[in-house]
Amino acid sequence: MLYIVLLLVLAALGLLVPALTTSQHVWAWLSVGASGAAAFVLVLDWWLRRRSTDDRPAAPTAVSTTAVVADPSDLDHQVSADDHDRPDQGGVDTPVSPDQGIEPPEEDTDAADLLIVTDLTAEVRVLDERPRYHLAACSWLGSRASLALPVDEARRLGFTPCATCRPDNTLAEAHRTSIDS
Repeated sequence: MLYIVLLLVLAALGLLVPALTTSQHVWAWLSVGASGAAAFVLVLDWWLRRRSTDDRPAAPTAVSTTAVVADPSDLDHQVSADDHDRPDQGGVDTPVSPDQGIEPPEEDTDAADLLIVTDLTAEVRVLDERPRYHLAACSWLGSRASLALPVDEARRLGFTPCATCRPDNTLAEAHRTSIDS
């Protein structure tokens, strides 16, 4: 669709040249028409993309879609020195902080955890203009001001899980535990 918009804008520009060099107003109106068509195609593309994400079927789950955590401290996973050597940790070797401008790696979420997490409304934390979401106790966040979002909304907005605090794994485990008990 964007190629069509590009071609329409180029056509509008091409039609604008004869409109400016001749005294015929038809060329100007054709240029305006091509620009309007380009705008229409852009709006149509936006609407189709929005509709396709809204109509996306929910992931099938055999469990409840809300997480009930008996003890909120269960979600406060502290990263130990042993966690840095785990293969599923994404190879976190050096501590990083938002002040350094370095992002923590993305958590490698297992498919079973992903199915659970996409439907949870448990709260995660995000920083403005940073791509990761975190648990409240994440060492990478430190004392920086963060925004609270439900994890399903954070994922929908394009945030990805932090490998330091591993929110997907932690929230999925908490959800499984709450179902078992």
